[in-house]
Amino acid sequence: MELQLEKKSVVITGGASNIGRSIVLGFAEEKAKITLADTDVSQAEIVASEAIELGAESVTVVECDVTNGKNVDKMFSEVVAHNGTVDVLVNNVGYDELKYFTQTDPEFWRKIIEINFIGVLNCTYSALSIMASQNHGSIVSISSDASRQGEPKEAVYGGMKAGVNSFMKTIAKENGRHGIRCNVVCPGVTIPAEPHAVGGNSMWSDMDSMFTVEQLEKIANSLPLKKIGRPKDVANAVLFLASEAAGHVTGQVLSVSGGYSMIG
Repeated sequence: MELQLEKKSVVITGGASNIGRSIVLGFAEEKAKITLADTDVSQAEIVASEAIELGAESVTVVECDVTNGKNVDKMFSEVVAHNGTVDVLVNNVGYDELKYFTQTDPEFWRKIIEINFIGVLNCTYSALSIMASQNHGSIVSISSDASRQGEPKEAVYGGMKAGVNSFMKTIAKENGRHGIRCNVVCPGVTIPAEPHAVGGNSMWSDMDSMFTVEQLEKIANSLPLKKIGRPKDVANAVLFLASEAAGHVTGQVLSVSGGYSMIG
């Protein structure tokens, strides 16, 4: 299968850790021009070096807070100045803390809303004007199967990810006439492949605060495939949806969760 991603200008938000890192490395293997946007610049630089070794045409690290619209606009202007255009946007940034809703407060809600939803709006808004002017582009947003099933301790997070699903379908309908495809990937529990795959800003930097070994075993045993997801599982789906191999696919929400959800 020819993905035809070589020399494509790809922006990946939250590319320094876990799923984002694997997405960066996947595009690197396809020889893309990568812009890695993250707030953890030191970890992003490590991933950028890995990507160059794997064959990326180029990798530019940009410090970017996706919740800040002006910060996002500046980043996209720099991408166009450096790479000429934006062919692919991967809205990967996400954050959560596992808490029952009654254990949270408005300050926590706002943080989850800003990172998981407003960040997607900001980046998509900036990318669309660039993509529409060239009559092509692909946007892939990372959501969560918590958006499709509902999951205890992820009330606000799941709600925002459900918002991402609906938003991306609407953007797909509005912008198909410009040759822009918009799709969503919903991971289930996806744990880092190795300890160095996450930085200090990652929600996975303290694994024990997320899941114990026993909990992960129970989750794996509850899934049809009997295994926990790894970042490359998600990255493979993202690369397909971003590529010309998925040239007639838009407005879709794809679960990559070992069968946790099966929605027709």
